[in-house]
Amino acid sequence: MMSKLQAFILGIIQGLTEFLPISSTGHLYLGRHLFGLDEAGLFLDTMLHVGTLLAVLIIYKDELVKIIKNPFGKLSMLLIVGTIPAVVVGFLFSHLFDSISKTGITVGWEFLFTGFILWMADGMKNGSKRMESIGFGDALFIGSFQAAAIFPAVSRSGLTIAAGLFRNLDRETAAYFSFLLSIPAIAGGIVLQFAKMASGHIEAVSFSSLFVATLTSALFGYAAVVWMINFLKTKSLKIFAGYVWILGFTVLFLQFFHIF
Repeated sequence: MMSKLQAFILGIIQGLTEFLPISSTGHLYLGRHLFGLDEAGLFLDTMLHVGTLLAVLIIYKDELVKIIKNPFGKLSMLLIVGTIPAVVVGFLFSHLFDSISKTGITVGWEFLFTGFILWMADGMKNGSKRMESIGFGDALFIGSFQAAAIFPAVSRSGLTIAAGLFRNLDRETAAYFSFLLSIPAIAGGIVLQFAKMASGHIEAVSFSSLFVATLTSALFGYAAVVWMINFLKTKSLKIFAGYVWILGFTVLFLQFFHIF
């Protein structure tokens, strides 16, 4: 059974890594494995994602009000277009990616891939596009990168921020749009996870531990979004690339010697 301390630590991991470009799913896989909590899987992951969804809903409340008032406006359409690639990939290949996620065999390589994309994107000159200049082609391109994050240790935020930089968005806007695009992605994932739980076994996790995990995830997710947007104004993504490269090589080393 998961303790409140373990729930707190996993909440921190989820909250920070959902929005820092280092992969929340990959880190949660490692965290649960180290704690011996693989049996807590789907239900715990769902509530952790509920926490991070609450964080971005609070931060983007003004944008959400605009969408509700004008559901067919440009912002709504950008989010729909940007979400389509992930929906298509998830629908066509969900069983394949579920099996990959369970084994964790590709996690190390996925961390390395994330680092490569971050390093390449950081070499781009700061773009000039702001939110009002983002077009549907930009949204589709960024959404296509988001679709690749269906692999467990490929960072959704990392790839979408990188894609924004590749499309000449300025660094702050790339992060801003990435996190805005995370709302339908996270919400859709939560719906799918609840559907899976409704048709299968629900893991035994105490309500108090789930509450701690969800609340912690929300608080640290909020802090991560605010910090990351400000960080990218002047700082480099290469520090995150270096981190996931070290993590990726470490995982591969441990897997090679059957330690992990």
